[in-house]
Amino acid sequence: MAGSRSTVLALIDLDRSARESLTQQIYARVRELIVCGRVASGAQLPSTRALASELGVSRNTVVAAFEQLWSEGYLRGKVGAGSFVASQLPEILTDAPRARPRVVRTIAGGRGVSSASRAMSATGSQLGNGFSPRAFALGVPAVEEFPHAIWSRLVAKRWRRAARSFMSYGSAAGLGALRSAVADYLVTSRGVRCDASNVFIVSGSQQALDVIARVLLDIGDPVWMEEPGYLGARAAFAGAGGSIVPVPLDEEGLDVAAAVALEPAPKAVYVTPSHQFPLGKTMSMSRRRELIDFAARADAWIIEDDYDSEFRYEGRPLSAIQGLDEEGRTIYVGTFSKVLLPGLRLGYVVVPPELVEPVHAARAVGGLHASLVDQAVVADFMNEGHHARHIRRMRGIYAERRDILVEALAREMGGLVEVSTPVAGVHLVAHLCDGRSDVNATSAAQRAGIVTVPLSESYYAKPLLSGLVLGYAGTSAQHIPRAVERLAKALSADVFVRTTAREPKCELSRSIRTLPS
Repeated sequence: MAGSRSTVLALIDLDRSARESLTQQIYARVRELIVCGRVASGAQLPSTRALASELGVSRNTVVAAFEQLWSEGYLRGKVGAGSFVASQLPEILTDAPRARPRVVRTIAGGRGVSSASRAMSATGSQLGNGFSPRAFALGVPAVEEFPHAIWSRLVAKRWRRAARSFMSYGSAAGLGALRSAVADYLVTSRGVRCDASNVFIVSGSQQALDVIARVLLDIGDPVWMEEPGYLGARAAFAGAGGSIVPVPLDEEGLDVAAAVALEPAPKAVYVTPSHQFPLGKTMSMSRRRELIDFAARADAWIIEDDYDSEFRYEGRPLSAIQGLDEEGRTIYVGTFSKVLLPGLRLGYVVVPPELVEPVHAARAVGGLHASLVDQAVVADFMNEGHHARHIRRMRGIYAERRDILVEALAREMGGLVEVSTPVAGVHLVAHLCDGRSDVNATSAAQRAGIVTVPLSESYYAKPLLSGLVLGYAGTSAQHIPRAVERLAKALSADVFVRTTAREPKCELSRSIRTLPS
């Protein structure tokens, strides 16, 4: 193994005057060594830190190259936890002669892809592949509880009276009626400072993040992100050229003081304060004010993703950061996917006045607008009071499913996982005991017909916790106990015990106990 690492270190030469970026050069050289057989299957590569030091480049440059090699199937493992040459190379190369490969260059007229595309592929390859309705998939609401009869009536009414304007193009900002309905809802329910003029309708929160990233970020601009955090946001910011700064969490949420020590001048800060994804912590009021004060001093933007704010089961919800921010540095993102139906692909973003024009332009370039009739139906649904009643009803259903899941996990998997009951949201984290690998556990669950997401995949740097992120909104109360039984059986096999976390026993440290609560 040491020989392989030294081979890689010795055989990578960089041309700093070349048109290729340093990341692309590292990617191409390592790929060439693998394809030509100079580095054997299963060999461990040097750490990104060691390789960066040897080559005299930033670690992020090497990380980006390794992430691309990993996403294309040349490497296995994870950056920060050890990278190894894959035992099987990508299919396109399996029958190819072991010869010097042609280097694909990202130059004008070439067939290569942009550095932005590589960055998105490295972190966003899991997005956009659809979502399974099986237990315990994330992002899937209780579609069987959706008020189909009411919705059908509203759709039929709109089509019977369809205005000619619905048959043509509309404003990139969205349908005026829906923008007004969203503004009224946010003012009364979340304390957001807005009116229809600064509300934009988008095709889900992911498009909102993409638009925001393209409007705010230049190449290399630092972005604070919660660690662990949401992969979709990371992909959007990296794809726009942003430099991700992973910020640790404490019992109050994103640690502003620690973030300042890592990067004192971020261009933007991304947070999920109502229900931190994936750990579930609610950001305290004092921490919200601290973040607002910092953003004002540093001239930074706060991107508040309030994706789960409707579903809080204990206590009163805290005011949105946007509503507390008198300096107008906060961009507010919300979605109808969790409340209504993901298939609608409708969300919204509230921007400060100075961003209205650039966001309008970016929205127009990126797709103009969602279905005008669907927007009109959602506006009717909200204006007639169905939206508020549906949220109240679903809050009770999801609270019941949460309680059943927590009870079933304690009963069936008490020696395998430890869980805290979340006070908000529609997912929870089952922390794995004895340092079990959440990647292996996820594979075992998949074979048993259970969908889980490994907590470690939400880390940008080395994972500190091992666990399974389980969504409970889309699984019926009757089905949850049976699904947990199958999950417990799948995870009980000794083959899935592999030390990856710090805790050797099923006794979580104080910091871990406070995070998911």
